Amino acid sequence: MATDKGTSPKNLSFILEGIKKVKFEDRPVPTLKDAHDVLVNVKYTGICGSDVHYWDHGSIGPFVLTAPMVLGHESSGIVAEIGSAVKSLKVGDKVALEPGVCCRRCEPCKSGKYNLCVDMAFAATPPYDGTLAKYYGLPEDFCYKLPDTMDLKDGALMEPLGVAIHITRQAEVKPGDTVVVFGAGPVGLLCCAASRAFGAIKIISVDIQQDRLDFAKKYAATGVYLPGKISAVENAEKIRSEHGLGRGADVVIDASGAEQSVHTGIHVLRPGGTYVQGGMGRDEISFPIMAACTKELNMKGSFRYNSGDYKLALELVGSGKLSVKELVTKVVAFKDAEEAFLEVKSGKGIKTLIDGVDN
Repeated sequence: MATDKGTSPKNLSFILEGIKKVKFEDRPVPTLKDAHDVLVNVKYTGICGSDVHYWDHGSIGPFVLTAPMVLGHESSGIVAEIGSAVKSLKVGDKVALEPGVCCRRCEPCKSGKYNLCVDMAFAATPPYDGTLAKYYGLPEDFCYKLPDTMDLKDGALMEPLGVAIHITRQAEVKPGDTVVVFGAGPVGLLCCAASRAFGAIKIISVDIQQDRLDFAKKYAATGVYLPGKISAVENAEKIRSEHGLGRGADVVIDASGAEQSVHTGIHVLRPGGTYVQGGMGRDEISFPIMAACTKELNMKGSFRYNSGDYKLALELVGSGKLSVKELVTKVVAFKDAEEAFLEVKSGKGIKTLIDGVDN
């Protein structure tokens, strides 16, 4: 670990140098580059599957690690400094960090779909550093003040909840809907919770791990299904019959990215139902195109989060309509950050958090 002339580190950071090669390094404290910028003392950071993928493979699709990069993007913290034009925050405020800053000028940004920004600077996506550091800088409007009813651990869960809120909004889940969610990892579980908050009356969680399904049933799902070693059509028929879905579910959300889940999801939907792909798997898979066409399904992708998603996430948790505390199964010290990556890689628990440098 590098330090400043023997003194305590000023901005200790967790760096990915190469595949499964990490180190701690003292980096410069970020400076406020704009009057609307905010400096945050990071207190908790959750580990996402994408973080682990970079650690394990050094790339995700076209995003390839070519230089050392700070990891992490699911964070909360305390405002340490504000720019001269900042009005919505003050030093000492607890905030959740939205870790992707759009350009605000391209057509997607100007049309209200800033998650599709062509020049998005997203934390821990090469070449941009992430949030696993003592300090991280963001524009004011990408820092969300936590209500008094939320603590900083809750705040670190706002990033995956923002993803789940966006998926669920893409699915247009409404009161009375029946929803099947494939994948009972953090995002899938949060999609179940968001669907319940949106008024769905049946929420079926599907996963290949029984312990995840047991958690889902206690957390937000009204029913669960462990797929059998049968065809996608047969699994879909069993889901419909076992959970009283009649001709099929109104909405299917895939948060797994698994090809078998995609197939089963298409077949479990009613005619005219809505399918949203939130999980990312292989670049290309086979697809039941005949069923999708003859049922005239509404099919959508979902990517990160967009305008209003973080705001709604905080409102739901802050008001008590949705809870995220149950998902945190372990908190590790900053000095043991690599342990968190090993935990997630091995599939242990639901959500592992890393303490801030000073915690």
